Amino acid sequence: MDTEEQPTERDRSSRPSAPEDPSAAAGPEERSRFSLADRISAWLPGGLISLALLLCLVFLLLLNTFVVQPFQIPSGSMEQGLRIGDRVLVNKVAYRFGAEPRRGDVVVFDGTGYFGDADYIKRVVGVGGDRVVCCDEDGRIKVNGRAVDESTFLFPGDSPSSVPFEVVVPSGTLFLLGDHRGDSSDSRDHLGSPGGGMVPLRAVVGRADWIVWPRAHWTRLHRPAAYARVPAAVGGVHG
Repeated sequence: MDTEEQPTERDRSSRPSAPEDPSAAAGPEERSRFSLADRISAWLPGGLISLALLLCLVFLLLLNTFVVQPFQIPSGSMEQGLRIGDRVLVNKVAYRFGAEPRRGDVVVFDGTGYFGDADYIKRVVGVGGDRVVCCDEDGRIKVNGRAVDESTFLFPGDSPSSVPFEVVVPSGTLFLLGDHRGDSSDSRDHLGSPGGGMVPLRAVVGRADWIVWPRAHWTRLHRPAAYARVPAAVGGVHG
């Protein structure tokens, strides 16, 4: 008879288990990811904090380049809605996937070769195919035969234009005016220049959607309803 004592289930379960190796529990993917971050942070002065700041900087750079960009209002040409020093957020993807600027949109564009070597912010009054005339018997701008009531956003005391004009906007371009017509260098001032005062769609940086600074001016910029009632140009161009 075998007299050697056999271990019971309780004896086996009470034995201390071998300590787990945390590095063994992590899979190859997790180890390689953490080791890469460790290597980069070891190379950077400041370690993980510097790495986190660098990643934030790269994210902001990509955001600013492809999605949204702040723009400071440099002049009074868009008063009273946009004042000197206001900062607006420019939506850079608004026209990137087939959409085009509409009448009434406030856009930022590169004026190089058309207005001057700088970025400008103006309101779209005419799009490709539109006939824009100033002014009718009541002193209002007409687009495709429809008078536009601009009284809700024009600078107080300004007329729609002190200079009469009649233009047909070529396809792929925009006719742009400032809201402070008495203090705005815009398409009216370049009618005799190369391009006839029109700005090509490719020069548009994006649509100004928000005033974000100062805090007291924080608001969303809306397209005036007056432009939504303008009929399409002959030939089916819509705004």
